[in-house]
Amino acid sequence: MSPPPRPSLSRDRVLEAAIRVADRGGVEAITMRRVAQELGVEAMSLYHHVPNKDAILDGVVDAVFAAIELPDTGCDDWRDAIRARARSARTVLSRHSWALGLMDSRRNPGPATLRHHDAVLGVLREAGFPLPMAAHAVSLVDSYIGGFVLQEANLPVTTPHDVVEVAGSILEQLPAAELPYLTEMIVDHALQPGYDHTSEFGYGLDLILDALEARR
Repeated sequence: MSPPPRPSLSRDRVLEAAIRVADRGGVEAITMRRVAQELGVEAMSLYHHVPNKDAILDGVVDAVFAAIELPDTGCDDWRDAIRARARSARTVLSRHSWALGLMDSRRNPGPATLRHHDAVLGVLREAGFPLPMAAHAVSLVDSYIGGFVLQEANLPVTTPHDVVEVAGSILEQLPAAELPYLTEMIVDHALQPGYDHTSEFGYGLDLILDALEARR
């Protein structure tokens, strides 16, 4: 029985393959040759759909932005709209953390990227933020999201079990009398039932949004 026909090559398929390559090996892994290998075709075949590697990089950035939920401009509270967008951005960027260093470096933003930025600014401007304050808000919120995702990607823990294992190991070697506050943090906070380090994202985000509301 012959294998099913391979789907025809398209720009979208090229970008999807490039994202899979980056998810495994980082943005530096994106080359015409590796993307072609991912698709099971010759590298020359890609040039019918993307002119060069730069076009692929522009395209994958736009695809990442397209995956992030646009803020709801009809929200009664602007903080709810920005909060939902921030959570979506964190989820998407956690899957594609390699995109963090790429998103602000491209000079040819695609339609999804432009639409995304316009929607975020629209929520802030419609909420009454003066233009300079809206710019500050975007920079602050996006820096927080990117920094948190980057930190989270490098943490040696991903589950509550990991927290207990790592914190317990540190505690065994910790001179409690010399480092009382760190010991207190581990014993009375990190090792307490129900502790979830991932909840820190929402807490920090709320602090930022409340501070921006106070200055609005």
